[in-house]
Amino acid sequence: MSTGTVSSTGLADSSGPTPGAASGPAADGGPGPAAGPRAAVSLPPRAERGERAQAVVERLRPAGVEAVAVTWVDNAGVARVKAVPLDGLVHAAQWGVGAAPCFDVFLADDTIVTSRLIGGPTGDLRLYPDLDRVVPLAAQPGWAWAPGERYTQSGAPHPGCQRLFARRMTAAAAERGIAVKAGIEVEWVVALAGPAQEEPRYPTDGPAYGMHRLTDLSDYLRDVLRALGAQGLAVLQIHPEYAPGQFEVSVAPEGPVEAADTSVLIRQTVRAVSARHGLRASFAPVVEVGSVGNGGHLHLSLWRDGQNLARGGAGPHGLTAEAEGFLAGVLGALPELLVLGSSSPAGYLRLVPSHWAGAYQCWGLENREAALRLVTGSSGERATAANAEIKCFDATANPYLAVGAVLAAGLAGLDQRLALPPEFTGDPAEAAPGTVPRLPAGPGDALAAFQKSSVLREALGEPLYEAVLAVRRAESEQYASATPEHLVAATRWRY
Repeated sequence: MSTGTVSSTGLADSSGPTPGAASGPAADGGPGPAAGPRAAVSLPPRAERGERAQAVVERLRPAGVEAVAVTWVDNAGVARVKAVPLDGLVHAAQWGVGAAPCFDVFLADDTIVTSRLIGGPTGDLRLYPDLDRVVPLAAQPGWAWAPGERYTQSGAPHPGCQRLFARRMTAAAAERGIAVKAGIEVEWVVALAGPAQEEPRYPTDGPAYGMHRLTDLSDYLRDVLRALGAQGLAVLQIHPEYAPGQFEVSVAPEGPVEAADTSVLIRQTVRAVSARHGLRASFAPVVEVGSVGNGGHLHLSLWRDGQNLARGGAGPHGLTAEAEGFLAGVLGALPELLVLGSSSPAGYLRLVPSHWAGAYQCWGLENREAALRLVTGSSGERATAANAEIKCFDATANPYLAVGAVLAAGLAGLDQRLALPPEFTGDPAEAAPGTVPRLPAGPGDALAAFQKSSVLREALGEPLYEAVLAVRRAESEQYASATPEHLVAATRWRY
């Protein structure tokens, strides 16, 4: 693993203008004065965007693409979309696609709330496709996909854009000479298609991790692999998981923003392949009450000058001082990071002891019960394979918020030269009471920790921080009296 650092003095001001404000870059859409992390989120000149978009159109047309879906992920962890016909991509790249700021305060069930700085019917934003990431969708013939970023009508970065936040944090690490590699495991449960209110009916009764399950759904899994490969994703492995109908896919590490993009693309691809097989997929943290749930484990490694900072150091298991400080910052911030890494109240039904969910605030070498697992890899490959895994996250997270917030917390720990506490071996649930702190068991405690975190508040900036807080409070109140059965049913097919 490797990481970077974000301290109170190392972050550019991310509060930005209010949505729809007229301040920012010149009217031609070119970058205004900027430096460091702020420069990383400035729009290129409009003419350049148009030329690049035309080249993309010429590449996509022979592939039979007729439309491009441009997605962003809201603060409830739901991917939202605006689509344009292929002939409209150049205009979209030059001028953006209209998108209301109120999407920042949508809940998972599409209820709209408001926050102190974002919300209400007034204002408009522009959604711009990332032209470097446009890819034809193998399981949706005629369609291509691109992740989007949101700016004001005058071309200034929207302070509530989660992808731009992740880019700022990646740039903050780069300012310290640190490159970050990341990957997000994707777990899902596949069931037979049916009404939304119907309990899952599984297409296989094969056992956990069993070849029986893979054999029953071999055509389906082959098509998932084919689609992901056709979209340029380097799949490392795909296999049955523990719960009924559950599978996992992992892909090669890449930059933090790119890893978040890939997690969105994988989920939508799995959905599309599932539909073509008469199935439906759920990425919700819990699909059936009492069952092992779907995680969204985040893997990170830090690199300086091509060297993995998780190897060759004097710290625990070869960690360098920078890597140890980064991980110590992440470990110490896990209670508040849950607000961004396990967004739904349903996530706390998954985050239970002795289920490999990472319910305790501890770390350990290859310890699957620790919230922070250090992975060294096999002898001979440790210089490239060593990384850290955050196990307490799930797929209700906005992946851009999750990776950006982890970078912020880790960089703060790096800057402060923090040290890791003693490693824990074994199941912390079996330790003497009070020996290992338990992570928040509900959204209330996580929100309390989030509100005390100056590091995350500064990193996010007030508009994004307030919007996240409004969404989390509203969903916490929405399900405060819900039974586990009600909560699971309400979220099962929203993710």
